[in-house]
Amino acid sequence: MSKTYVIIPTYNEAENIEALIKEILGLNIFGLTILVVDDNSPDNTGKIAEKIGEEDPRVKTIIRYKNRGRGSAGIEGFKFALREGADYTIEMDADFSHHPRYIPDLLKYAKDYDVVLGSRFVKEGKDADRSFIRKITTLFARTYIRLILGIKVKDITSGFRCFKRRVLEGIDLDNMISTGPSIVSEILYKAKLKNFTIYEIPIIFEDRKKGQTKLNLIILLKTLYMVFIFRMRA
Repeated sequence: MSKTYVIIPTYNEAENIEALIKEILGLNIFGLTILVVDDNSPDNTGKIAEKIGEEDPRVKTIIRYKNRGRGSAGIEGFKFALREGADYTIEMDADFSHHPRYIPDLLKYAKDYDVVLGSRFVKEGKDADRSFIRKITTLFARTYIRLILGIKVKDITSGFRCFKRRVLEGIDLDNMISTGPSIVSEILYKAKLKNFTIYEIPIIFEDRKKGQTKLNLIILLKTLYMVFIFRMRA
């Protein structure tokens, strides 16, 4: 029996987390565990997840009080999944922009590929409900990161992806330098350097309906800077 872990890094997602967990569990995927990695959210996202886990052992929660950040949360989740014997590890956002309905397809293609991405920019994929400014920003970031890293993946900034165990074991999680959103690109770049196979499946990316985005200009600029830094260090 294969084990699948779904890692959900969170910060102030109290309006979404319970419904998201319910949707994922409703897929009835055998051997699936959800791990919420929460950065001590003031809105008690982590506490909500913990309460769900008290009633359902398929839901686990880590609440982090130090060294917080999107990147380090993902890394901590990956390491936990490896220790627990996960064969496949899926990472996704908590705001329903990454809809659980695509999880079965990620796992389906993960049988043949090492990394499977949920992609807005392949045939039948879509970046929906986003403002013109957000779409232009995404286009700029994609173009810049693909150019710097030399990766032909169309949705290079996708945070909705599935990894085979050997990928997470092979990319040296302890030596990642990203603490923020650039971790998405850093992990993909390290996978490319190790010649792991990467495949994109189409998803419809819908902007969040509840809660507020964590992305702002400062975070975006820092992300682009970090991409340059870890590329130079490789």
